[in-house]
Amino acid sequence: MTIYDFDQVISRKNSACAKWDAAPFIFGEEDIIPMWVADMDVPVAQPITEAIKKRAEHEFYGYPIPLPESTADAVVQRMKRKYDWEIDPRWIVLTPGVVPALNAAVKAYTTPGDNVIHQDPVYYPFWSVIQNNGCQVANNALHLSGDRYQIDFDDLQSKFHPLQQMVPLPQRTRMMILCNPHNPVGRVWTRDELMQMGEIVIGNGAIMVSDEIHCELLFKGHQHIPFATLSPEFAQNSLICMAASKTFNLAGLDASIIIIPNRKLRDRFNETKKGMMPSGSIFGVVALEAAFNYGDEWLEQFLSYMQGNLDCLMTYFEKHIPKIKVIKPEGTYLIWLDCRELGLNSNELMTFMNHEARVGLDHGFVFGPSGVGFERINIACPRSLLETALDRIRQAVAAL
Repeated sequence: MTIYDFDQVISRKNSACAKWDAAPFIFGEEDIIPMWVADMDVPVAQPITEAIKKRAEHEFYGYPIPLPESTADAVVQRMKRKYDWEIDPRWIVLTPGVVPALNAAVKAYTTPGDNVIHQDPVYYPFWSVIQNNGCQVANNALHLSGDRYQIDFDDLQSKFHPLQQMVPLPQRTRMMILCNPHNPVGRVWTRDELMQMGEIVIGNGAIMVSDEIHCELLFKGHQHIPFATLSPEFAQNSLICMAASKTFNLAGLDASIIIIPNRKLRDRFNETKKGMMPSGSIFGVVALEAAFNYGDEWLEQFLSYMQGNLDCLMTYFEKHIPKIKVIKPEGTYLIWLDCRELGLNSNELMTFMNHEARVGLDHGFVFGPSGVGFERINIACPRSLLETALDRIRQAVAAL
């Protein structure tokens, strides 16, 4: 058994790393601790590194085939092992990332002027994915009840109601982009919640595109349910977007999997993405396969370490910075912080975190109107680095 040391601090500076090397430019501070973009400050699992090295020794890096048989088998086996979901390898489409796949999906299944639903506060590329393809955002905003976000199902249903004008006009709502686990609020949607959403969306003739890229990053007591496993009807009217990139820290290697059981939807997706994006990089596919086949030993230890980081963060805020409330996550390593008691507007809060606390966070307003007054912090790092960042925030709040 390999024991991984997640406490070890390894500098990532000067490695063309966006998280660290771009941080001074993004946040306007040289002495900044970047805890924003969703990648980890811990090394990857050894089997992944070994697989990449082995492939690199074969000194030919030409065009790859769209889906190697061994990669398809790794995906099929992982879906069965993790979710008891039996998929056909023909359902799998490789893309360089989930966001490019979302763009292709909106382009494939909508026409300009159509409505596409999402749930703010939400991962900010969702907004541009919809708007850049000429569609309108139909925002089914989540509601914070206590310290837990809930779905407004009545509002979701209303997205399909006829427009009440002199002559009622049908809504042009063609798609919902679901985020599960949800980024940034950390909800892992339950079976009942997924069923209700599916019955509304698919029952009204729309397609569900489910971004499940954080599906294996779960805290204790929570279980991920792939949307397509809920019913054959849901499977035939959905795309499931997954990857090894978030779970195993491989975002720079460009390989995601889109599972599309419906052949017509799959053919249209593949036709749309032609010329727009490749299937994925050689090393990304190698890394994905190694992660799915041999990464669980690392993942089990990493999730245990993340639970410790979460406990550390929640205890620290409760004891030392009670004005900032932690929205306890069920999944992801991205933690949503309610900073509204600080009494700062969006620009003031951004300036405060960037220049007073000198901690680089994702500012809540970029996730949509419901994110105003919030911040997102990435805790996938050595605990000592997390503690240093929390102490900087404490000192800055004390000086307000």
